[in-house]
Amino acid sequence: MILSVSRRTDIPAYYRDWFFKRIEEGYACVRNPFNFHQVSRISLKPEVVDCIVFWTKNPVPMFEKLPLLDPYMYYFQFTLTGYGRDVEPGLPDKKQVLIPAFQTLAETIGAERVVWRYDPVFFNARYTPQYHLRAFSGIAEALEGYTERVVISFLDYYPKIKKNLEMLECENLEEESLGRFAGELARTAHVHGMEIVTCAEKADLQKYGIAHGSCVDGELIRRLCGCSLDVKKDKNQRSECGCVESIDIGAYDTCPHGCLYCYANQSSRAAAAGRRRYTAESPILCSEILPEDKVTERKVKSLKRMQESWIFI
Repeated sequence: MILSVSRRTDIPAYYRDWFFKRIEEGYACVRNPFNFHQVSRISLKPEVVDCIVFWTKNPVPMFEKLPLLDPYMYYFQFTLTGYGRDVEPGLPDKKQVLIPAFQTLAETIGAERVVWRYDPVFFNARYTPQYHLRAFSGIAEALEGYTERVVISFLDYYPKIKKNLEMLECENLEEESLGRFAGELARTAHVHGMEIVTCAEKADLQKYGIAHGSCVDGELIRRLCGCSLDVKKDKNQRSECGCVESIDIGAYDTCPHGCLYCYANQSSRAAAAGRRRYTAESPILCSEILPEDKVTERKVKSLKRMQESWIFI
């Protein structure tokens, strides 16, 4: 299987000890987001985990324990934007901490295994297209040689973050202006040796040099594993999403970053309440197994398809 760690919260930044305790014990439990008392028990043994996809805005807490992941293949989706603390209040300084962290991570595991995410992109009076182009160019210059791909997406308007989006006072670009903006991003990425792709975007930007991409990327995982995989498109994601199937072990309403555009928290109050329930010893993130829970072992297996060798005499 492919393990997602995690679309729902920043496990590398805040829940490192829980994750490595789960690796040590060889399993994790996950609540069904739509059925609270339905819990899956998932094996995390190396023989069934083909690849781990980490999602983070701050991987620094992971660094000292990365050697514990030697039995696994993995890569990082590292979100690094030009927004200030008015939008991303919980992040360390980007120039002093996060850009050096990106560089260190790439030097440790390889540029192919650290994917830069500049997303989501939105526009308002402060964060104009010109602002984004300057920020994107500055980060791309700093990351040249440290990544092979950058992923962009434009802000999706989720109902549960309506109040936050009203605070951002977002503005829409006309199609022609958006195309010019995308073309400038593509030129900058290519100058710095990066492929640029979109994440779950309806807009077709290929004529501007930006292809449709995927975050849980079947092709990348095949390359990293060195073999074919029996993978299918993830039917639980949006139709525009190109990701292959994965199992996510995170939990919603637990990320303290406080980013105003985040879809994974109902509110900062809900995230704080989730964080207070955290213990590294529990098999389930920011929760406990309750007497009324129904825990089911989820059947998982390796998706690798090893090629047979034939010797003709």
